[in-house]
Amino acid sequence: MRLPELDVEAMDAAQKAVYSSIAGGARGGVRGPFLALLHSPELAARVEQLGVFVRFECAVPQRLRELAILVVARHWRADYEWFAHAPIAETQGLPKEAIEALGAGAKPEWPTEADSVIVDFCEQLLGSRRVSDQTYERARDLLGVHGVTDLTGLVGYYSLLALTLNAHEVNVPADADIPWHRETRNAGDAKRSS
Repeated sequence: MRLPELDVEAMDAAQKAVYSSIAGGARGGVRGPFLALLHSPELAARVEQLGVFVRFECAVPQRLRELAILVVARHWRADYEWFAHAPIAETQGLPKEAIEALGAGAKPEWPTEADSVIVDFCEQLLGSRRVSDQTYERARDLLGVHGVTDLTGLVGYYSLLALTLNAHEVNVPADADIPWHRETRNAGDAKRSS
C-alpha cells in the first residue's frame, strides 16, 4: 500500500473512534479500503456508514448486490474488491464459472433474468455513464423505483471504494487469483512463446 500502515496504538483519537466503530460493526474488522480511508477519519466514518446501508440494508437483494459489486470491481480492476466479493457472490448462488467469465471480461450466460438485468444496468452505467430506457425499465420492473435508486447508489459507492483501493494500491495476498492479472500473465506468456 502506498500509504503508511496505521498502528492502532499510535492512531489519534478520531482515527481510534472510527476504527473501533468499523471493527465492532457489521464488517467485523477493518480491512481493504478502510485501511486507506482511516488516514482521513472524517471521510472514513461517513463512507463506512453509507457502506453499512449499501452493503447490508439496501433494497437490492444480497445475491444481486454481490453481482453488482463484481461488475464494479471488474470495471475498475479493483483487485481487493474482487478478492473480497467474488467468494461472497459464490456463496449467494452465483455460478463460479459465470463469476470467472465476468472477471475475465467475457459475457457469461447468467442463470436468471434478474442476474442479466443487474449486469446490463451496471455495465451500461459504468461504460457509457448512462443507462438505456429499456435497461432502466427492466431494472425498475425487477427492483422497483426504490431498488433501482439503491442499485445506482451501490454502483457509486463501490466505485468510490474501487478508486480508493486503486489510488492507494491496497494489496491483496500474493496468491490471490485476480482474473485481470491472469489476462496480463497469459498475454505475456503468448508474447514469449511467439
